[in-house]
Amino acid sequence: MTSTPLDALFHRADQLLRRLEQILPQALVAPDWGASIAFRYRKRGNAGWLQPVRQVGPIALGDLKEVDGQKDRLLRNTAQFVAGQPANNVLLTGARGTGKSSLIKACLNEFADRGLRLIEVDKADLVDLPDLVDLVAARPERFIVFCDDLSFDEGEPGYKALKSILDGSIAAASDNVLVYATSNRRHLLPETMKENLSYTHTDDGEVHPGEAVEEKISLSERFGLWISFYPFSQPEYLAIVAQWLQHFGAAPGAIAAARQPSLVWALERGSRSGRVAYQFARDWAGHGHAADAPTGLSGDAPAPDGLDHV
Repeated sequence: MTSTPLDALFHRADQLLRRLEQILPQALVAPDWGASIAFRYRKRGNAGWLQPVRQVGPIALGDLKEVDGQKDRLLRNTAQFVAGQPANNVLLTGARGTGKSSLIKACLNEFADRGLRLIEVDKADLVDLPDLVDLVAARPERFIVFCDDLSFDEGEPGYKALKSILDGSIAAASDNVLVYATSNRRHLLPETMKENLSYTHTDDGEVHPGEAVEEKISLSERFGLWISFYPFSQPEYLAIVAQWLQHFGAAPGAIAAARQPSLVWALERGSRSGRVAYQFARDWAGHGHAADAPTGLSGDAPAPDGLDHV
């Protein structure tokens, strides 16, 4: 069949439309909500979608040690939210590896059977947060938007979107959505020394921060609940090591034998965090130390001196 000029025009128009579809923003499509209790927001080009997490980490609240105060506060807030009562957006800040992200995941597992769901969003994709909120607004479930390791550089667009959703947009966020974020610092934007020059002092000695400082503090203040985490002491670190070794099936004698090696492990990494304790326990259990063993680094090797004071 002979191609006509009109056919060629239609073909070129079709190619043009295909290219435009790749450039123009795509409407966010609802996923299969029954596929998982957790979802990740993915984006490629201008197309975004919610990807079900097929294997959600099984961490439970009982697995997290030495953070009882923080656990109680987040558990209470989440229970209020799931029950349809007023609850706050939460910012978890403090030392690295102390269980901030794990505590949020444990709350998800605790309340999943009561309709709690989690959507993990990277900070680079927070510009699409209003679309996500609109997508889930009519759902019966309760959604936590989870932003891990949150901080912003100057001019990042996600900052404004998050700020508006938390508090300040003319359109109120749906009452079935809360934002839980973790960060290693309380103020989520970098601060510079020159900004201290903008502080003003009144005659009565009162200090007033400048506009730039106020702007950077304002995002953190929009989280209604702040939960702080602190570095673990040596006894707290050892308790977490023992808990994880027990989780991996280590016998009491093996746990006692792991005391000094776990301190060496922490010393080498310069941190006594829960993450370091978990990593040591995996290594120790993986080397076949689950059975009772004499105290020492391995076999009958003597324990190094001075580590009781690490």
